[in-house]
Amino acid sequence: MRQKLVIWLMKGLALLPLPVVQRLGVVLGWLYYRIPNREQATARINIGLCFPELSTQQREQLLRLNLQESAKSLLEMPGIWHGDADRMVAQLQLGDGAKLPQLALKQNRGVIIAAPHLGAWEVGVHYLATLAPATVLYRPPKEQAMESTIVSGRSKGGARLVPTTAAGVKALYEALHRNELVAILPDQQPRHVGRSAGVFAPFFGFPALTMVLVNRLAKKTGAVVIYTYVERLPDAQGYRMHFLAAPDRLDDPDPLVAATALNRGVEACVRRCPEQYQWSYRRFSVRPNGARSPYKG
Repeated sequence: MRQKLVIWLMKGLALLPLPVVQRLGVVLGWLYYRIPNREQATARINIGLCFPELSTQQREQLLRLNLQESAKSLLEMPGIWHGDADRMVAQLQLGDGAKLPQLALKQNRGVIIAAPHLGAWEVGVHYLATLAPATVLYRPPKEQAMESTIVSGRSKGGARLVPTTAAGVKALYEALHRNELVAILPDQQPRHVGRSAGVFAPFFGFPALTMVLVNRLAKKTGAVVIYTYVERLPDAQGYRMHFLAAPDRLDDPDPLVAATALNRGVEACVRRCPEQYQWSYRRFSVRPNGARSPYKG
């Protein structure tokens, strides 16, 4: 019953115009900041770890803005999943590096799109599917009842979703061999530590368990790697999608070197609009040598 109520609420939010949704996001974000909660605590810790050079006042200002942007992302999601995909793409402007995906596809090697948890990244999935056949990797949610909603929402623009399983990874290789697009969240923490799953590499100077999948895909297929993020524009003016070339050595045979390059690319994106990054994600929950998580009091 609870899942049904959530789905009905999402469909109701999908009917609201973007300006209304984003104003609600500002209010919800203000509440997130004023009332102690897990998201607020996690974001404060992450911002402190990643921006030690900022003063306490500057970090709190970034936290307040970030919680508002996170609330906007949450409330925009129903419109992205249940609304009209063409309408969402129409609200999307192209920014830096807009021609990079097409130029990469002309090399006939396949293209890996690395899309961090930054801005309105869900909107970008719909646009990618207009460029070429797109396969998107996703991690199935803990609540199985929500999986069909996620899959149908993200695939309604034409993208194909595959889970983080052996079959899903195989589908990524096959798509790249067909010179198609595959999209991966490069800052998602792997479930396991090991050279075949993830290694600890610096992220904003702090060790983070980092996936090696992008490295393996690029090394074995020769695919071009491009970073992308969707910036949320102020005053409900829509979104702007940017593309950045990947750092060197992302396909290095040494997993640590490659993972360091992968994180460097994520950092380059995040530093452009840090208030829109998902700082509430527990990126550092697994520590080297079993050290204590920074999120535990």
